[in-house]
Amino acid sequence: MRLVVGFAALTTALFASPAAAQLSDPEQVMVSTIEDGFETDVAMLEKLVNQNSGTHNHAGVKAVADMLIPEFEALGLTTEWIDQSAQGRAGHLFARHEGMSGTTKMLLIAHLDTVFEPDSGFLTFTREGDMAIGPGVDDDKGGIVVILAALRAMKAAGTLDDANIVVAMTGDEESAGSPLEAARADLLAAGEWADVALGFEGLTVEAGRDYAVVARRSSNSWALTTSGNTGHSSRVFGEEAGYGAIYEMARILDAFRRELPEENLTYNVGLAVGGTPAVLAEDGLSGTAVGKTNIIAPTASARGDLRTISQEQTQRIAAAMQAIVDDNLPGTDAEITFAFRYPPMAPTEGNRALLARLNSINADIGLEAMEEVPPSKRGAADISFVAPLVDASLEGFGLNGEGGHSPGENVDLRSVTRQAQRAAILMSRLANETPARN
Repeated sequence: MRLVVGFAALTTALFASPAAAQLSDPEQVMVSTIEDGFETDVAMLEKLVNQNSGTHNHAGVKAVADMLIPEFEALGLTTEWIDQSAQGRAGHLFARHEGMSGTTKMLLIAHLDTVFEPDSGFLTFTREGDMAIGPGVDDDKGGIVVILAALRAMKAAGTLDDANIVVAMTGDEESAGSPLEAARADLLAAGEWADVALGFEGLTVEAGRDYAVVARRSSNSWALTTSGNTGHSSRVFGEEAGYGAIYEMARILDAFRRELPEENLTYNVGLAVGGTPAVLAEDGLSGTAVGKTNIIAPTASARGDLRTISQEQTQRIAAAMQAIVDDNLPGTDAEITFAFRYPPMAPTEGNRALLARLNSINADIGLEAMEEVPPSKRGAADISFVAPLVDASLEGFGLNGEGGHSPGENVDLRSVTRQAQRAAILMSRLANETPARN
């Protein structure tokens, strides 16, 4: 008999399972299958890492997808390559498994691309005992290997048969295509379908303890331009000349610093220029400025980011920033624009209930309970797009690694085992449950 659950309810109502139940026979099979398959998983990781798949290496991203297609199809999943050339990117690989109707629909999220392009100089996999070094070994080819290991274990135990699963592997997580709405349309459609989303970005480990991700902050940006009257510096602050563009810029940025701080909010200033004139480059990554100390600067520009924990916080802080910008010094004007890119994955009761369920599994397999990692310690990710659409989401099922996005990126290979065991047992238990909304 299937258990009827509702992911938005309180933990006690959501997951009625013993705190330390014995593993079932199929779960024992999954545990041993994953342990026995360790070297196979490491070999797959080496193969994936040695194929460069920098976001802009479209052929490389597709080559990684081509390596994975037979792996998923051998497990009984159907695969689809979703071309994204119209968005300036390679594409996405989706793998689907249709199980028993009415049971929990699970969306697994990872990505094919890395930040390391072919000219990066960091191109190959190196193993040193139980540590591996290589481009994307952690972010996020290790996560893909965990997915494969978990699904193989479920296949061996017979628990994959009834599971409703979509594996979404984007090809542009590190630099999303444009327009974003089109680049993420297929992922959003999968989110509308799913009840649960599991993200396979890297595991957070601090002081030897594993942590879970129930929330990630957004990743947005803003651009500020100010203008003012120019003229001889001796007339600055006067009624006719006013304060100039740079003082107006300074007023705004300092007001942001003083008036906006709150928990889980940051708004960095990454670039600022001011002068006679000052111009940002078209790509927004550099600028030029000229000026003299005895001339009032007529133009100034700045760019920064905005990271929030919820859509409510995003909207409220953007409105507060706009109000500060509009309160101009005499003789000046200012304009701010926002680019809302990656939404937040807000901490919800459903997410925390799913973590409670995972901690029940941790107890069953002899692992410590996982606490929540502070959202400020994790960046934005693809799971954020679907988190508002599903009943519960949980991130961090990838490998334990360090040095992400830098030469020397590395992982603890042994983390494949516990991460795949956690994922396989969690998915198997969810696969036999019917969410209340169905």
